[in-house]
Amino acid sequence: MTLVGYARVSSAGQSLEIQEAALSDAGCEKIFSEKRSGMSAKDRQQLEDAIRYVRDGDTLIVTRLDRLARSVGDLFTVIERLQSKGVSFRCLQQSGVDTDSSTGRLMMAILGAVAAFEADIRKERQMEGIAKAKAAGVYKGRKKTIDTKEIIRLHKQGVTPSQIAKKLGISRASVYRHLE
Repeated sequence: MTLVGYARVSSAGQSLEIQEAALSDAGCEKIFSEKRSGMSAKDRQQLEDAIRYVRDGDTLIVTRLDRLARSVGDLFTVIERLQSKGVSFRCLQQSGVDTDSSTGRLMMAILGAVAAFEADIRKERQMEGIAKAKAAGVYKGRKKTIDTKEIIRLHKQGVTPSQIAKKLGISRASVYRHLE
C-alpha cells in the first residue's frame, strides 16, 4: 500500500510548499503538484498522472478537499475513478473525509457540496460587484486586445516598432510578435 499525495494551488503566485510538506509528513511516498485552477478537473495533468500512477490498495491524499475538486461532479468523477482502481481517498485537514467508510463518503459528499456552494456564492458576489462598478462607470472591462491590422498599417507607413509600441501602449516584443 502506497500513500500518494496531490497538491494544487490556483495561481502562479501561490506556493505549493505547505501542502507538499504536509503530504510528506503524512507519509506520502510520491507527490504530484500543480498550479492550475480547480474549477474543472480537465487540463490538470498532474491530477491525471496521479490517478494513472496509483494502484489497487494505494491511498490518494490531499490536504483539503477543495485541492482535489471544486465541483461535486468533478469530485465524484475523480473518486469513482479511484474506487474503480481499488484506491482509497483521504483528506488531511478534513480528517473524517475518506472513502473507506460510509460516514467518510457522506462527509465527502457534504463537504463537496459546501465547496461548490461557496464557489457559486463567490462567483455571484463577483458578478454583482462588476455590475455595480459598470453602473458607476468604474468598470471598463477587459483591456482591448491588440489590433494587429493597426500595427501592420503603421509599420507599412514607416513607423518604427518602438514608436508603434509607445503609440499603442504595448511592449515592443508584442509589436514584433504581431508583425511576424
